[in-house]
Parts: sequence; C-alpha cells; structure tokens
Amino acid sequence: MYRIGVDIGGTFTDFVIIQEGTGVARLHKQLTTPNDPSQAVIEGICSLLGDCALAMGDLSEIVHGTTLVTNALIERRGGPTGMLVTHGMRDILDIARERRYDLFDLRLRFPEPVVKRDRRRQINERISHDGVIMQALDLDEVRFATRDLVDREGIEALAICFLNSYANPAHEKQAESLLSREFPDLKISCSASVVPYIREYERWTTTTMNAYVQPVVDRYIQRIESRLNGIGFRGQFHIMTSSGGMVTPSTARRFPIRLLESGPAAGALMAARIGLQKDSPRILSFDMGGTTAKGALVRNGKPLKKYELEVARMHEFKAGSGLPARAPVVDMIEIGAGGGSIASIDERGLIRVGPTSAGASPGPACYGGGGTLPTLTDANLILGYLDANNFLGGRMKLDTSAAHRAIHSAISKPLELDLVRAAWGIHETINEDVARAFRVHASERAFDYRQSAMVGFGGCGPIHAVRIARKLNVPTVILPPRCRCYVGLRPSGELFFI
Repeated sequence: MYRIGVDIGGTFTDFVIIQEGTGVARLHKQLTTPNDPSQAVIEGICSLLGDCALAMGDLSEIVHGTTLVTNALIERRGGPTGMLVTHGMRDILDIARERRYDLFDLRLRFPEPVVKRDRRRQINERISHDGVIMQALDLDEVRFATRDLVDREGIEALAICFLNSYANPAHEKQAESLLSREFPDLKISCSASVVPYIREYERWTTTTMNAYVQPVVDRYIQRIESRLNGIGFRGQFHIMTSSGGMVTPSTARRFPIRLLESGPAAGALMAARIGLQKDSPRILSFDMGGTTAKGALVRNGKPLKKYELEVARMHEFKAGSGLPARAPVVDMIEIGAGGGSIASIDERGLIRVGPTSAGASPGPACYGGGGTLPTLTDANLILGYLDANNFLGGRMKLDTSAAHRAIHSAISKPLELDLVRAAWGIHETINEDVARAFRVHASERAFDYRQSAMVGFGGCGPIHAVRIARKLNVPTVILPPRCRCYVGLRPSGELFFI
C-alpha cells in the first residue's frame, strides 16, 4: 500500500508518494490552479500514480497540507463576512488591546479587521462573567440583523460573538440553531466553539478569521472530496493542522483556523528530523514558497509550539502588529515573501517586494501566463539562479525576455538602474526582509541562532538560504534531498559544499 502527501501553495502544489514499510518515495510538482485548487491536486495525484504504474486502489491514505488559509488572510481573499456582536461591543475589533507595540515609533500600522465595521450588527443580549443570563436573547432581532447582512451586504459567512460566551454559550447556540435552519447556505462560526476562552478581542478576532476563510475552505474540500470519489479513491483523507496533527475533512470545514499553518507546520517537523539526522538539534527552519516565507525555531530536536499566533504582521514583523489568533500551532514567523511576490517602488523611492503575489495565474512574467508585473522569480531568473530551460524538471520553459521587460519597466527605468542591479535589489530586499523577521522572532524567544543550522526548503528557500544565513551569522545551511548538497559557511565567509 502507498500513501500520498500533498502540499498546496499559492504558486505550486507539491506531491510525494511513499510505499509503506520500505519508505521508498517519489516526488512531483506542478502549478497550482488558483480558481480551483482541487484541480491541481487531482491532476497531480493521477500523474504521480501514472508515473509509478499504480492504480487508485493502491492508495491507503492521502494527507493534505495547505497554505490556502494563510494566503487568504494575508492577501484578504476570503468570503464576505458579517458579525453579530453584543450591543455596545461593536468596536472591540478596532479598539483591540489599546496597546502600542512600539512606544516611540510614530509610523505604527495595525491590520484592518477582516470584518468591516458596517458589517457588524449589535444584538441586545447579556451574559455575566459567571455565566448567568442577565438579558435574554431576542431571536427576532437575530433573524432581522442576519437577513439585513445577507440581503444588503451579500455575506457568505457569519461570526457570532457574544460577551462572556466562554462561560455560557447558550445565546450563541440559540442563534446558531435558528440561523442554520433559516440560512442553510450561510457558514456560521460561534466564538464559544472556535475558541472558548476568556478575552473578547483574541476570541473574536480568531472567530472572525475562521468565518472569513470558511467559504473558501468549504468549497475547496467539497470539490476535492467529490473529485477523489470520482476517480475511485476509497482510502482515508486527512488534512494537516497547525500543530502538526491531522483532522478529518468535516472538522477542517468547521474550524479552518486550525489549518492556518498547515503546510508550514509539516515543514518545521521535517526540518527538525533532518537536524537530528545531522546531529544539529538546534535548527532554523526556513521555508520559502511562491507566496509566503515561514521561519520556525527547533530546540532539542522539537519545533517550538504555542497557543497564540499573529497573522499578517504590518510593521517590521514586530509582535502586536498583526491579527491575533488562538489555536495550537508550531511557533513560526510568516511574511508575504515568495517567488511570486510582486516588486514595486514605495513612497520613499525604495524597492518593496510583496506581500501581494502573482500566484500561479497569471504568475511571474517569465511564466508566460500573461503576467506583466516583476516578481522575485523574474529577478532570480535574470541573476542566473534559475535555468530557463530546466525549470520544473524541464517540463516548463521560462521566458527570460518577459522577465527583462517587467523589471525594466517597473524598477530599472523609474530608478535609473541597470537591469541586473535592479534584479539584485529585488533579490536582496527579500533576503533582508527574511533575515529581519528571523532576528525578531528569535530574540522574542531567547534563541541564539548563531549556534544553529538552517534548513532551507520550498521552491525558493534553497536559492536564498545561504545569503540569509550569512546575514544572521548562522554557520551551517542544510538543503534537503533533491537539493543534493550540504552547505557550510566558514568563519571567513567562505562557502563549502559536501
């Protein structure tokens, strides 16, 4: 029997098939299909089985990791979402913690809540801190408010967030029961179910994010299950969670926030295992794909874990500048930097890369899919880090001329730079952004990365790992199989390969 692992990213979808007992593995990679990510998954599974001369009946399990939830939140591509909130608490999401993450910086920025203020409806109800009902819930008011959100705002998902529901969820359950019957197509998330803990702001931001991505995740899982059944798959289908475990599709549909770091969590576990094999129990796990870059810390052979994380940090990756979410998760830092990240010139006249990504469609200009904006992949192609004739194992040719045109028009010409210098500026901007994120993340956790090794992986990770390690004074870089090298950095700055 065989098992297949699938990791769907913003640009590429990756596959590995493993024979149980022997551990023999084979890899496959292809472009993600953004309009319907399940299409790439099904096509990749069929292609991989065909290459191995196997039938669908030979598969016992498919394990799926994804960055779709993370990307949807960073790029704000979730479904239209409304919110029912206790009267007088409408602005909790905007007031937040009433805390500045830097007392002396006048440029502070905070992320906008995923539910806009005009999509929040106040409901007259009140439960005390000890769970006693002080004002009964008016179901007619709940019905009217929801109808208004559906008809006027066109919401697809709804977050029900009542005060002190962690102590007594009765009102949220009553509202959910009513609305599930009267609005069967509406995706509903109750704060008492998503994160039943004290502290309204963290509970409500987590619930609103859960609701925001629920329509996207639900449609995706429904399509992939239907297509797997259509091609005769009868084994088990599981989805990776942020903590490194697995859940069933029904649980993933209800609590997509648990998939927030699904794919990256698997990568951190892999980096920890490789570190142990190389006698390096302290690891910097560096994963850069097409849309995002993720960094995790491994101490004593185990990734650090936590029960609260921040999504989409806005200001130099500082704690407090992102949206907080409560869920068990491998502790990592994440930024919008990947191969598809679009380069532009900011208001200061400096090169900025990301967080917006060209994704797989239209993709970087060099993909020949109609993209015209310069991306990190275009820059790496011009710099010679990518082979135009041997991309994706030779199955995809890159258009070097298109990369030249994109970088020249958007970066070189406005800044009056040579094309190669402009490409190097894009490349180096990403390196510095990732290095700065690692510094902040490690210092917040008292982790001395100078005594660690870095494991670089993902579509772009090996290209950037060595220079980022040099900026951090990390002595060793390990590139997993298919990169086929073990890279060291001597104190003199000289690289050596094994």
